[in-house]
Amino acid sequence: MTEISISIDVSDMEKAVLFYTKALGCTELRAGEDTTKLKAENVRIYLLKKESGSNPLINGTSSRNYERHWTPVHLDFNVVEIEKIASLVKEYGGIIEGSESGDWGAVEFCADPFGNGFCLCQIKN
Repeated sequence: MTEISISIDVSDMEKAVLFYTKALGCTELRAGEDTTKLKAENVRIYLLKKESGSNPLINGTSSRNYERHWTPVHLDFNVVEIEKIASLVKEYGGIIEGSESGDWGAVEFCADPFGNGFCLCQIKN
């Protein structure tokens, strides 16, 4: 069986740990200066401290920046109380960019304090 973990680059470890534990309810498993391991249900999330401007690619010339950026892969956090969690996202430095809802449930389009996009999802059964 394959286990999936998620790695998230951040520029400020203390701020990142506060955001992911307090706003999104992740549990801290192991803390380190450059890497912190979190848990969200059965998924492991690794916060990796990387300096802004450093090169994220082995064979490339890109540089990390922590402004809002887009990637075709993002996280969805499935929550029960979407309004409460959205409020915590803003309180701990994240942003809410928009929302949608329907008979299927609701979604909030968000970004963490480091520009990494994610969604809060409240799906009706």
